[in-house]
Amino acid sequence: MTVLQIAVVGAGLIGQVHIRTINSNDDCCLQAIVDPDDNAIELAAGYQVPQFNALSTLLETQRPDAVIIATPNDLHVEQTRQCLAMGVPVLLEKPVATDHASGLVLADEVKRCGVPVLVGHHRAHSDIMRQACETIASDRLGRLVSIMGSAQFYKPVDYFQQAPWRSQPGGGPILINMIHEVHNLRMLMGEITHVQAMASRELRQFEVEDTVGITLRFANGALGTFLLSDTAASTASWELTTGENPAYPQQQDENCYWIAGTRGSLSVPTLRSRFHPAEQESSWWLRMSEVLAERETVDPLSRQLAHFVEVVRGVAEPRVSVEDGLTNLQVVEAIAQAAASGQMISLT
Repeated sequence: MTVLQIAVVGAGLIGQVHIRTINSNDDCCLQAIVDPDDNAIELAAGYQVPQFNALSTLLETQRPDAVIIATPNDLHVEQTRQCLAMGVPVLLEKPVATDHASGLVLADEVKRCGVPVLVGHHRAHSDIMRQACETIASDRLGRLVSIMGSAQFYKPVDYFQQAPWRSQPGGGPILINMIHEVHNLRMLMGEITHVQAMASRELRQFEVEDTVGITLRFANGALGTFLLSDTAASTASWELTTGENPAYPQQQDENCYWIAGTRGSLSVPTLRSRFHPAEQESSWWLRMSEVLAERETVDPLSRQLAHFVEVVRGVAEPRVSVEDGLTNLQVVEAIAQAAASGQMISLT
């Protein structure tokens, strides 16, 4: 088949990851980089591709087969709409928008024009998530009761210096990081119906939060708790436990999710399960058997790109649609609202 020409809009941290991923895929190649920053000029020269200051200029002069949008959150809707107007498929980094209302406008436009948009929740392509979801779907855990989750890590000062928008409204770990966790939680436990939260910005003193405690209710009646912080020196997070992203050091035999049901429990990403004997009623007096599943560490971003190529070629539907991304956004908005108001927020 013809090698797809893909342009990357946004040459920041995640944009550069997408560029490297494209460069290692035989079914596509990097056509251009769109970013007005001086670093983007050097990056484009290194890859021997054109550099553009604006997406509109690229679309007017070199229509790509597809575009990956990895710009600051407040540019997502407008830049995606520019691509839709030209009939260019998009891989849109999460979140789809900075607020649910503008995301709804984008979703309506996607439906109207029929141009495919894949939302960049790359953990949907994780083999670890696949195995965890299969364990839950097998009913070996029994009826789901609870989940405890953690995304605690320490972002260095230069993370914010390189992109000041991360410390301003529209940034912050709820929108930047928790939205990934929400998608994972929904895949593992089902839809979220209610949230409560407390947030703090005492340590960094930014306009946005640095630490959040969250309580969740799921449609199946299960409950969850989640701790989120970008100023905690901890390894209890997806990036630091899974080994899926080689940019982060992996903490061996550590977990970030602990799921419990009426018959057993599952820890993720180690995929360690513990079960009560099938022939006996569950009891804390009984020793639980343990199973440690074999797992293969596969780069979910590479799998996501391969899936995007199939979407662009018309042989697959987006695994994470704009509507799905909007649901994740709606949950994180509810978390922020709950933290600000002190109230339980209903999503039903």
